[in-house]
Amino acid sequence: MTLIRLRGVTKSFPPTGKGAAPVAAVDDVNLEVAAGEICGIIGYSGAGKSTVLRLVNALEIPTSGTVEIDGVDITGLSERDLRRLRGDIGMIFQQFNLFDSRTVAGNVAYPLEVAGRPRAEIRARVAELLDFVGLGDKARSYPEQLSGGQKQRVGIARALATSPRILLADEATSALDPDTTAEVLGLLQRVNDELGVTILVITHEMDVIRNLADRVVVMEQGRIIEEGPVFDILSAPQHAATARFVASIIEDVPTGDDLATLRARHPGRLVTLDVRDGAATQADVFAALARHDVRFEVVHGGINDIRGRVFGHLTLALSGETDAVDRALAAAATFATLTEEDVRG
Repeated sequence: MTLIRLRGVTKSFPPTGKGAAPVAAVDDVNLEVAAGEICGIIGYSGAGKSTVLRLVNALEIPTSGTVEIDGVDITGLSERDLRRLRGDIGMIFQQFNLFDSRTVAGNVAYPLEVAGRPRAEIRARVAELLDFVGLGDKARSYPEQLSGGQKQRVGIARALATSPRILLADEATSALDPDTTAEVLGLLQRVNDELGVTILVITHEMDVIRNLADRVVVMEQGRIIEEGPVFDILSAPQHAATARFVASIIEDVPTGDDLATLRARHPGRLVTLDVRDGAATQADVFAALARHDVRFEVVHGGINDIRGRVFGHLTLALSGETDAVDRALAAAATFATLTEEDVRG
């Protein structure tokens, strides 16, 4: 079931200078997010991804097109109805946005207080959420006494206070170190798995997409340029901008200076093996090479595991008699795709 749907959405802002044209932050975007899904939107600064987030929670109204939440067009709702809608949408931020004057418990309680919930219900819900995010012992602490990761856990607990069906995460890990990022991503995965919350993640970090999202949407200059399951996009990006993001976390086929360096270090023949989920294993290829008395070593690349599915590229340096190498490559090619790099430079 589609929970979030954008149809032909454009959002333009007034021109910044005299005689300038309006700026289209989002340009004819069509997007669907299924209930229970973790969808990541990635793009460089100015791509329009944060504007999409603000359109989903109705902090921005589209210039044209429609935004639907669970089949309801929210673009024409009254302010009263919008407040009710936002109670079903939680939000976490890059800089946490906590109240310094409130305790951890007070921060988590805030949206429940605004909603007019009874005090006893608030106390019980706050205790439940702080236990869920692992901060049960920090209820009386203040934000200044917490680490960055703990602050973001408070932010997640606060976002979950009203039991929303949708959680919007705007660069939620950008201010955190790698270890803390992994902890927060693990917590968000639990929110999805255990609570069934649909999560829309905005990020410029491909590693966040790899470790959390089910599906990824790539944006550039206000438009969606590529989207699909994370495995498909990471293993075979189709757009140049997507390929640049993927290259930040995935070792690809060596080219240019990298290839020249490998040639200088490893005499003989360089061959790149493509590894993809469902195909022959590395062991099949390695066994075929060994049967023909060809020595080999992995000199570049790596294998990536995306939720149990693997893909990658391994560049091998082969040594042995020319005829033996030829026979070995022919045998190995029956198991997988092998590309011989241009040894002539």
